[in-house]
Amino acid sequence: MPKILSTLVFLVFALPLTSSGELPSPYGPDDTLGAINNLSPAKVLAAARLIKTGKTYPLGVPTGPETPAYGPRSYQLTVTQLSDGTGTPLGSNKATGNDDVIYAWMGVGSQIDGLGHMGVNHVYYNNTPASEFVTTQGLLKFGIDTLPPIVTRGVLLDMTRHYGVSPLPEGTAFNQKEIEAVARERGLTLEKGDVVLFHTGWLDVADSDPQRFMAGQPGLGLGGARYLAKLGVVAVGADTWALEALPSEDPKTAFPVHPELLARSGVYILENMDTRALAADGASEFLFVLGAPRFVGTVQSVINPVAIR
Repeated sequence: MPKILSTLVFLVFALPLTSSGELPSPYGPDDTLGAINNLSPAKVLAAARLIKTGKTYPLGVPTGPETPAYGPRSYQLTVTQLSDGTGTPLGSNKATGNDDVIYAWMGVGSQIDGLGHMGVNHVYYNNTPASEFVTTQGLLKFGIDTLPPIVTRGVLLDMTRHYGVSPLPEGTAFNQKEIEAVARERGLTLEKGDVVLFHTGWLDVADSDPQRFMAGQPGLGLGGARYLAKLGVVAVGADTWALEALPSEDPKTAFPVHPELLARSGVYILENMDTRALAADGASEFLFVLGAPRFVGTVQSVINPVAIR
């Protein structure tokens, strides 16, 4: 395991202590959906009007046993009822077929982190202690299966264009100043209910050097996370495996952006988003569509959102 990852694992629960009174939801004491509350039919209609060419972009990466993943996450698939041409067909029509079984962590490849993924000192979104909803058979709250479709305006902020380098170096943290600068350069105003994606060029490193890819990354800083949450965005994603800058801005913290977005603000995290084609086409806004898989009680899930221009 790379040194930085072993350090992060050691620190992952070393965030400042909190009481259950420090993580109230801005959407009410009984809320379980977080910033998804900022979606609306009007937002969907407005986002649909962004479609001009009909071109679609898959934002998920192909997921398999070689996909870089945060240890010990892994993926394995077994094809059953092997149809290699020697089995006995079914019925007079001689039907044949295959099934498959996946043994995989739900946080491999392109994924959404739900509100039960990370908290502060075992307290999660909306002042919910882990003891109230976490079981080994699944989450009793915040499961990915409970999410409605996320259909809204997507915004791509190309950080490689802003910094003039691709990929951005490990540890590069962008915050409110940089986010506002890129939005201004593209003539964009970030809005409540948006999904904001960052292009850093880092996904190319997964192809050329998987060990380096997992050992650090450029990404969102803590101030940038607070800024986006204050705007009311639904989700924030990037072409990196953990969204946020690693090493962190403050080396004493571990994954500080995750609990800031998930536990404090109810903002979802999208990881390993393949933004390369969108960036190559100079796209800045589009219709974003995600129907998350409805596996009951899941903390996170492999996804393939679609951008439509």
